[in-house]
Amino acid sequence: MDDVTEPQPDLDETAVLAAADRLVAAFAATDTTAYFGCFSPDATFVFHTEPARLDDRAAYEALWASWLTDGWQVLACASTDRKVQLAGPAAIFTHTVRTTVRPATGAAEESYAERETIVFTRTGTGLVAVHEHLSPIAE
Repeated sequence: MDDVTEPQPDLDETAVLAAADRLVAAFAATDTTAYFGCFSPDATFVFHTEPARLDDRAAYEALWASWLTDGWQVLACASTDRKVQLAGPAAIFTHTVRTTVRPATGAAEESYAERETIVFTRTGTGLVAVHEHLSPIAE
């Protein structure tokens, strides 16, 4: 039966934090397969660094691939100030994320801090993110 039509059990904080940890670890490792495996194909993305919303995972994957082609790589990523809000079959995860990247081959490292919101839901195969939103933190 289709995962979309079957009722899914409510989420719990432990499962949401574990899903967030997998997502952050995959991002920190620049592990494309594991990272995008954390997102639903119809996930949406709002990044303050991009001019428009990315309307699905494929759009973000294409953007990510262009970054990798330029030599972009995540060097470090830390998640702090974590909060989970449960909403039945969905959960809202917010945190502060501090990231260091190499933006392109030969470029100097860049570090930045952002607030991030990730909305998770359960499917027949586990928890997946259906929305991600990044906002800068003025420091």
